[in-house]
Amino acid sequence: MKKLWLLVSLAAVLFLAACSLDSPTSNESEGTGSEGSSEGTPTIGFSVSTLNNPFFVTLTDGAKAKAEELGAELSVVDAQDDAAKQASDVEDLIQQGVDFILINPVDSAAVAAAVESANAADIPVITLDRSAEGGEVVAHVASDNVAGGKMAGEYLVSLIGEGAQVAELEGVPGSSAARERGEGFNSVATEQLDVVAKQTANFNRAEGLSVMENILQSNPDIKGVFAHNDEMALGALEAIEAAGKDIVVVGFDATDDAVASVEDGRLAGTIAQQPAMIGEIGIETAMKVLAGEEVEASIPVELELVGQE
Repeated sequence: MKKLWLLVSLAAVLFLAACSLDSPTSNESEGTGSEGSSEGTPTIGFSVSTLNNPFFVTLTDGAKAKAEELGAELSVVDAQDDAAKQASDVEDLIQQGVDFILINPVDSAAVAAAVESANAADIPVITLDRSAEGGEVVAHVASDNVAGGKMAGEYLVSLIGEGAQVAELEGVPGSSAARERGEGFNSVATEQLDVVAKQTANFNRAEGLSVMENILQSNPDIKGVFAHNDEMALGALEAIEAAGKDIVVVGFDATDDAVASVEDGRLAGTIAQQPAMIGEIGIETAMKVLAGEEVEASIPVELELVGQE
């Protein structure tokens, strides 16, 4: 009897030991399954210069829609037009271990360090709308800003004639968009217009209004204005209308507000980019790179003039 009791006890111990061994194996299997599904979803970080501008809101919406369509997880961070915050945001994305980073730079020169940090972490980078002056990017998706600036200059000449006095409202200093749009515009204006005032309004509507007020005080004979984006153009238009002046204003981006203003006969015209398409192509290109496909280093998005008929 005693011997039988010992055999029963031994069997019980062996059974419990077997259960304790099975349990960790089962848990580990569940954890691996979870990690596998996570690894199967590409994670893309997107640092946008500002979401306080309708153009970049539309660009971001385009990226979000395409990411959802293609099964990618998109994490958007808003730099709020602050180059230092953008650098910190990109570092956060790197620490999160995202698979890919899209950057719409606040400042093309300042963003180079952030791009280099991503390079060091072996995370590929694509720039959208504005380029980076340092680091390695696999692609740059943007409209041809030089061609757009030239288009705006030629349109302004057609409306006010050669030799007329004009003002230029510039975008954020250091941004490739401001530099390139200015380059295109001045390739026409230097020969055919008289640029009597040139000042930055940082792509901001309120600053466009205040800068234009100051320009009008010192340059009362201005006939035309080219603003590097629609927000500044609409701000300048407010100042001009408040002063009772008849001055032709041309913007850039074709935001909803700007197009409505053109249709109302207030804004003379705007150069139409396709921000949603820039965002969509950015995501599509990132997914191609992650799949091991070759992509073009520069991917242009078409422009067109939206003017009064």
